[in-house]
Amino acid sequence: MNTELDMKRIPQHIAIIMDGNGRWANERGKERSFGHQAGVEAVHKVTAECVRLGVKYLTLYTFSTENWNRPIEEVSALMGLILTSLEEEIFMKNNVRFRMIGDMNRLPANVQEKIKELEEHTAKNDSMTAVIALSYSSRWEITKAVRDIVADAPQEITEETVSQYLETRFMPDPELLIRTGGELRISNYLLWQIAYSELYFCDTYWPDFDEEALHQAIADYQSRQRRFGKTEAQVESEALPLMNK
Repeated sequence: MNTELDMKRIPQHIAIIMDGNGRWANERGKERSFGHQAGVEAVHKVTAECVRLGVKYLTLYTFSTENWNRPIEEVSALMGLILTSLEEEIFMKNNVRFRMIGDMNRLPANVQEKIKELEEHTAKNDSMTAVIALSYSSRWEITKAVRDIVADAPQEITEETVSQYLETRFMPDPELLIRTGGELRISNYLLWQIAYSELYFCDTYWPDFDEEALHQAIADYQSRQRRFGKTEAQVESEALPLMNK
């Protein structure tokens, strides 16, 4: 099945909650780590396809602050996998810039070093920015932003002020949020930033999420009318001048 896409309406920022690695592995009689390894391959496929489609920002929920509460063996395995999966060649081959959002201080020293090195080496790549949310949660992010705003004591605090103190201040808010794995929740991910994002949930486990699954998510996004609080008539009247150009 080849899903038809309107290449003029590709979302510029896609955020993904990559869920289902553990269940994917369990259904195959494997350890959860096997699912996480398979999930890395899905990341490579989706990253390359997003570049091809013209997506400018791809943000992947990789490891939440709540994930630190998982068994130490699984956390250690995940940190090791994150370290080995951050291959510079993947980003350089696709001309992708790498960035991270999250609490860097909680990460092992070797992971911190690898992240900083990768951010520096890919800084001039401009096809797309791939962002991993690592040791991240939205409540942690907003709490940190409030502390920093109080410390700086700006004369006026607006929505723009808050946005400039968030981890994501270097990129636009996502137009599309995808969650795989069949769960219907946001899980403390980009709560401020997805205020007007289109949400897409699918049953596909992350290791099975491929290029066609991405196309289906984008096609669903393109089938919707984004109103941003306006009435349907207002949206249609604003679209008329654009259609007549």
